[in-house]
Amino acid sequence: MTVPVAVPAVEVTSVDRVFTGKKGATVTALSDVSLSIAPGEFVSLIGPSGCGKSTLLRLIADLDAPTAGSISVFGKTPRQARIDQEYGIAFQQAGLLPWRTVTANIELPLELHGFSKAKRAARAAELISLVGLSDFAGHFPDQLSGGMQQRVAIARSIAEQPRILLMDEPFGALDEMTREHMQLELVRIAAETGAAVVFVTHSIPEAVFLSDRVVVMSPRPGRIREIVDVKLGSHAERGEHLREDRGFFEAVTKVREALHGAEAVPVGVETR
Repeated sequence: MTVPVAVPAVEVTSVDRVFTGKKGATVTALSDVSLSIAPGEFVSLIGPSGCGKSTLLRLIADLDAPTAGSISVFGKTPRQARIDQEYGIAFQQAGLLPWRTVTANIELPLELHGFSKAKRAARAAELISLVGLSDFAGHFPDQLSGGMQQRVAIARSIAEQPRILLMDEPFGALDEMTREHMQLELVRIAAETGAAVVFVTHSIPEAVFLSDRVVVMSPRPGRIREIVDVKLGSHAERGEHLREDRGFFEAVTKVREALHGAEAVPVGVETR
């Protein structure tokens, strides 16, 4: 009996992205990038500022197009995947509509795609519970903390049960305590939804805590320098205790060495 081979969540093949300025000058953001991401896998992209990690995320999301090479999402073009509502997207700024309540913000994508009022309300209530905001369903964004706003943004991004979640530094503007709490929330959500996640970050510990694999990118033009496997168990098994685990520190060191080589900085020092 032949076992079917799962179609990758994302397949990036020999991708280049070259930007052309007004006077004809060119900047190569990405060069010969190839990457395969499995369904349900959590992959972080990390590298120095300007290395093209956000550009790669935008290409996967069909917010931009490669200059050369190809990208598929669950065997489809990014455009078709977007039309089929395969994506959930979350950015550093929550981007909530200030005149809509928590419930109404989460309902927005469902409303735009014609879901009935009853189905919108039921799904929003389910997601509000998932992100731990049941007591704030009727609140407006300006009545929420930054961490709460990001929880709403994440809930909205998974409202249509996407098979892949794309996140561009969603916790970058949060204080450290809130950020660590949001990381715990995200690993729980990833475990419960089963969505593949592509996560852009500048934080090595964050990348390690969240990921199955960390993709380390080189300075511009962005290339994949190394892919570090993080063997810290499933997301359902990850908790606050993991930050004190020897395996966690070893993985942080591996990623740091891939970024900095022989000049790796001591464990506990963030790259920014």
